[in-house]
Amino acid sequence: MARASKLRMAVIGQGYFAQAAILPAIEQLEDVVLTALVSGSRHKLDELGEHYNVKTLATYEELDTLFASGKVDAVYIAVPNDLHAQTCILAARHGVHVLCEKPMAPTDSECLAMIKACEQKRVKLMIAYRLHFEAANLVAIELARGGEIGEPRIFNSTFAQQVREGNVRLQSRSGEGPLYDLGIYCINAARYLFRAEPIEITAMRFASNDARFRAADEASAVTMRFGDDRVAQFTCSFGAHERSHYEVIGTKGMLSLTNAYDYTKKQCMYVEGINGTRSRTFEERDQIAAEVEYFARCIYDDLEPEPSGWEGLADVRIIQAAQVAARFGRSVQLEPLARRARPDLGQAISVAPHAPPTLVDVIATTR
Repeated sequence: MARASKLRMAVIGQGYFAQAAILPAIEQLEDVVLTALVSGSRHKLDELGEHYNVKTLATYEELDTLFASGKVDAVYIAVPNDLHAQTCILAARHGVHVLCEKPMAPTDSECLAMIKACEQKRVKLMIAYRLHFEAANLVAIELARGGEIGEPRIFNSTFAQQVREGNVRLQSRSGEGPLYDLGIYCINAARYLFRAEPIEITAMRFASNDARFRAADEASAVTMRFGDDRVAQFTCSFGAHERSHYEVIGTKGMLSLTNAYDYTKKQCMYVEGINGTRSRTFEERDQIAAEVEYFARCIYDDLEPEPSGWEGLADVRIIQAAQVAARFGRSVQLEPLARRARPDLGQAISVAPHAPPTLVDVIATTR
């Protein structure tokens, strides 16, 4: 694809995150144009299409026709987790590049099918790990790997929020619940900060008398053992006060990051290391615009994205191991998935925050 042309992108799914973050992010970019919208709601399609000046509007039943039309070069998949694989595979069959929200899919077999489909058609597959392009987390990686806190030994994290009654994350469907939607951030952070893969998983799951959690767990707590006697622990919850934080403790110091996984708040870093004690604030940026811009670069320059489908698979394998560990009350040994590419500071992309978005028939996930 020539750089003179813009990447024509369709966004599939018009839930809260798509409307609040994805659509306005794409609108900011010079090399990407929002070309098509897909939703099960005609009302959403009509209003959003008018607001973003998008003429190609399709329902889910019309996806095959849309992909075959030649009107789109790439898709951003923002449907519920259990629909990721089938949507990705359909897009790949038509030679359409895929940027898919995380978690990649509920099971490792679905992840592998997605990877295979994209490889066969030679289309790019990237999983939407927005923090792989966000300065605060990338600086934390550089400090952890650069010796500022000595050898990183311990990772602790909490990701919690109060999810609204009736939200899709609380429905009884594959790939839903706090471990998939929140825990994946903690898993991924531990992996990129330790720059390694866990070898043993233990976990607990927590139910609740709260009516919201009739079909989903309220919380999960997971411990991951890494080689060289390193350990990562995290708790994720859909029923606790909002918290998004991690700390890494090394042999000579520690660092912590507040609002570590957020996309609408400033992030605050505190470091006690060999060069003394200091803090730093990172201003809010449009993290979704940054990842879409990077995805477009990979397509234009024929580069393998980092994070690829293999990165998405690595986290899903750990989630599945944690589910087994919690169900049977025992640790699960995990053969590490070899990973050559990991995020680093060279991937940082800064895009200014977008204006308040237009929202149609959606409310925020949290209360």
